[in-house]
Amino acid sequence: MSAGLPRFTSSEVVRLLRAHGFDKDHQTGSHAVFRHTDGRRTTVPMHSGRTLGVGLLRQILRDAEIDPEDLRK
Repeated sequence: MSAGLPRFTSSEVVRLLRAHGFDKDHQTGSHAVFRHTDGRRTTVPMHSGRTLGVGLLRQILRDAEIDPEDLRK
């Protein structure tokens, strides 16, 4: 059995998304929407200093089509 996902804050997830070619499209309240040029889209809640839950992180990675194994390296 593999270990769980590492914990990330929203700012760390934003850095990860930018590294994979995503740009901020817009923000409504505390939710920022990031888009890739190929049409992928994901929403990240922007709550400073708070760690994202594992389920939310998995959904963001799924939306962005980023392999969770890349985070463990």
